[in-house]
Amino acid sequence: MTIKYTPDHEWLNVDGDTATVGITHHAQDALGDVVFVDLPEVGKTFAAKDIAGVVESVKAAADVYMPVTGEITEVNEALRADPSLANSDPLGAGWFFKVKLSNAAELDALMDETSYTSFAANA
Repeated sequence: MTIKYTPDHEWLNVDGDTATVGITHHAQDALGDVVFVDLPEVGKTFAAKDIAGVVESVKAAADVYMPVTGEITEVNEALRADPSLANSDPLGAGWFFKVKLSNAAELDALMDETSYTSFAANA
């Protein structure tokens, strides 16, 4: 498995041709207490950088961008029921959706953990 990060503070855990997507610790820290998530529809296809969902907190609302081109294969119904999972476990139980990759080469444009840590420190 490979973890990649976007400049929009999403993470992807890539396993074969499927990636699990969520928001980073940095994103949830900036948002504050998450109170609502709007998740994409299973079966819908998105291009990289399309808006795939929304996360709302007590402070703000933010778009969740599709980090790669692909089809949504699963959404996290537990997160829909308990949006606070995005705060308490953003890299685990707080995942947003799974996507079947259409073009794995798009992963090359994303950051690894070291690059993202440096990027987020300056964000």
